[in-house]
Amino acid sequence: MSYSQQRVPTRVVESDTIRTLKKGVWLYFILLIFEGALRKWFLPGLSTPLLVIRDPVAIWLLFTAWRADLLPSTSYIAISVGIGLFGIFTALALGHGNLFVALYGARILLFHFPLMFLIGRVFNRDDVIQLGRITLWIAIPMTVLIALQFYSPQSAWVNRGVGGDMEGAGFSGALGYYRPPGTFSFTNGTTLFYGFASSFVVYFWLYPKGLNRIILIGATAGLLAAIPLSISRGLFFQVALALVFAVATVFNDPKYLGQILVSSIIILIAFTLLSYTSFFQTATKAFFTRFDVANKNEGGVEGVLIDRYLGGLVGSLKSSAQQPFFGYGIGTGTNVGSVFLAGKEGLSLGEGEWGRLIGELGPLLGLIIVFMRLKLSASIVMASIRRLKAGDLLPWMLLSFGLLIVPQGGWAQPTSLGFSIITGGVMLASFRSPPKPRGRS
Repeated sequence: MSYSQQRVPTRVVESDTIRTLKKGVWLYFILLIFEGALRKWFLPGLSTPLLVIRDPVAIWLLFTAWRADLLPSTSYIAISVGIGLFGIFTALALGHGNLFVALYGARILLFHFPLMFLIGRVFNRDDVIQLGRITLWIAIPMTVLIALQFYSPQSAWVNRGVGGDMEGAGFSGALGYYRPPGTFSFTNGTTLFYGFASSFVVYFWLYPKGLNRIILIGATAGLLAAIPLSISRGLFFQVALALVFAVATVFNDPKYLGQILVSSIIILIAFTLLSYTSFFQTATKAFFTRFDVANKNEGGVEGVLIDRYLGGLVGSLKSSAQQPFFGYGIGTGTNVGSVFLAGKEGLSLGEGEWGRLIGELGPLLGLIIVFMRLKLSASIVMASIRRLKAGDLLPWMLLSFGLLIVPQGGWAQPTSLGFSIITGGVMLASFRSPPKPRGRS
């Protein structure tokens, strides 16, 4: 089903139910950003149940929408729920046989993926822009936090791990510095957050209406500083991709050339000022050291891009014939499933996210989910191009991040799953106009 089939009438004033659902979506987003902070710093004793703190919110949102007849009717939800339920059965009868692991794995298809379409139905363009504003506000103190984490020892309070782990939450970086996790449980959250923010940063430079210029400059500086501080090649490539999408807008409409030139000058000035600071110089040195070492180990930049951004599609297709027809059981490829089934995290079922899906569900059901995600992504791409040609930049810039995380983002990891759902939802919502005031025709 195309994005246009997800729409609700826009000529009516929002109902109380829709406003309530919107608040629930905002809660889901806030918990995505600060779930790790709760698990590390404020409620470490509840770190295990807090891992799924967004699940009750997702279930409540879907149930409330269903009662109000607002749950989108789409084949994507039907296929996802159908395979999720069938996956529980095959996991118990033919796979690992653990009910808890099966339920934990199935919740992704039963609750979270359908939530993407509900977000696309209850949110509209104005809500998406507001979420972008809040994201840029958060990006400024988030950068301060990751700078503190970068320069602090792993035993410091800001670097405590999940459950108050004194060994720290940082991940090996370079030159003795660790990749900071920010408010998230793991360092991938930092990369995902700033990747998500980068699409809004570039959008607001091209279309600055509705955002304070000081906040935009601050968020831009924060994004530039976050690239070396995160020691993340993934974030570097994501920001580069957002800039490529911005340049592409000029070919569609040359009027944006002036905005791009102005923003480029401001970004260059900000980068120059940052480069004179010792904290930025040290982080940059660590980043490029990590970049060079990792590129050599993984076959250069081309190898990094192919492995990370194609998600191991070729490898997963090649290995699908060696997998059991119904896989090893849904949930096996998650860290929780690995701990329950093998006694340790990181049980590998294949290359990337698609390899995991095929390993858990088997070649038939796994590939159905893979191609369903690809089909959804393709429909969003085509719709975004049409909106770009009509002069609407928002869907196009969101696509710069969503093009990567919606089709092949890792759903087994809760933070990656959350950003995939939020990003897909806001991309769908960006096609919807806000409701018109009562009395207007």
